[in-house]
Amino acid sequence: MTTTLRGITWNHSRGYVPKVATAQRFMETHPGVEIKWEKRSLQEFADAPIERLAEQYDLLIIDHPWAGFAADKGILVPLEQHVSADFLADQAQHTVGRSHESYLFDGVQTAFAVDAATPVASYRQDLLAAANENVPQTWDELLALARKGRVAFAGISVDTLMNFYMLCVTQGEEPCSNNGDQVVSEETGVRALELLRELTLLCTTEMLNWNPIRVYEAMSSGDRIAYCPFAYGYSNYARAGYARHLLHFADMVSLGAHGPLRSTLGGTGIGVSARCANMELAVEYAAYMASPEIQRTLFAENGGQPGHRAAWVDEELNRRTNGYFQATLPALDRAYLRPRYSGYLEFQDHAGDAVRDYIISGGRPQAVLARLNEFYRLSGMEAAK
Repeated sequence: MTTTLRGITWNHSRGYVPKVATAQRFMETHPGVEIKWEKRSLQEFADAPIERLAEQYDLLIIDHPWAGFAADKGILVPLEQHVSADFLADQAQHTVGRSHESYLFDGVQTAFAVDAATPVASYRQDLLAAANENVPQTWDELLALARKGRVAFAGISVDTLMNFYMLCVTQGEEPCSNNGDQVVSEETGVRALELLRELTLLCTTEMLNWNPIRVYEAMSSGDRIAYCPFAYGYSNYARAGYARHLLHFADMVSLGAHGPLRSTLGGTGIGVSARCANMELAVEYAAYMASPEIQRTLFAENGGQPGHRAAWVDEELNRRTNGYFQATLPALDRAYLRPRYSGYLEFQDHAGDAVRDYIISGGRPQAVLARLNEFYRLSGMEAAK
């Protein structure tokens, strides 16, 4: 008799291939077990309600802002009740930035951090060399390169909001952290909006419809965009043979006296549906995928971007990725952990549109902040239901 587990992830080599590879090996060592991974678009990954997915799938690759909702509604298995204290201690000790913590909400470990990411810088070394340009080190140098038409970044709503967070955090203020009705102070928020709009106006309008994958596809397939100052990193594009042109990745520019940009943590975790009929088996597989040896080898070798630190400092993996992990790890370690309360995603969906509308059309930044504050207040009411 065959026991089947169904999983859902997102449709990219980084999101799909390492899951299939780990499933194949797990099945080989567990006769009678079948694990089927399905995939959806990156946008669907961000938007699809987790409670619906948990009705259809046993294994869910999730974004950590779902942690609060999942813990509040009992949608995912509390993993801390099904694995050893030593395993959890290792995950916490060897986290990449706050990746492990991001799935822990009110004492519930909703997922294991099997994938780590934050916006980082990337560039085409050949194009910069041909133009006699250096990799920007400061915000002013970034603007100077953008004026020459060589810069782009992800401009869809959710990425625009993450960049707004980044510019607030870099100035020393974490959004949604004062337990009130204000997202950020007017001074910090206005400055962040103005900086983001100034840079946007110097870049191709095409990018306003691009997510990070489309940015990297444009950079690696064409010869126009030489530098991306911040987009969620994808080590695939630093691997030989993956794309037409190799991309190099680096830490981000400094914003005056504030120092290097602090971007907004991303990445994904693997959770188990509370409706799973074979819960212990599903947890065993999730822990297998998250284990240090599998993260460093099988998972990473198949295009994965591990959540376990052992992989990020591994010399062989860095050799294969032109130093991607070593070069970007500092950005991961200082990345901002965005809110995860139960109603947060309602705020994120609306706030991103408001910020994007401003960077495209302008207007009064104070009015944008007022809209963000209203969305924030309403999302708190949603969380209280």
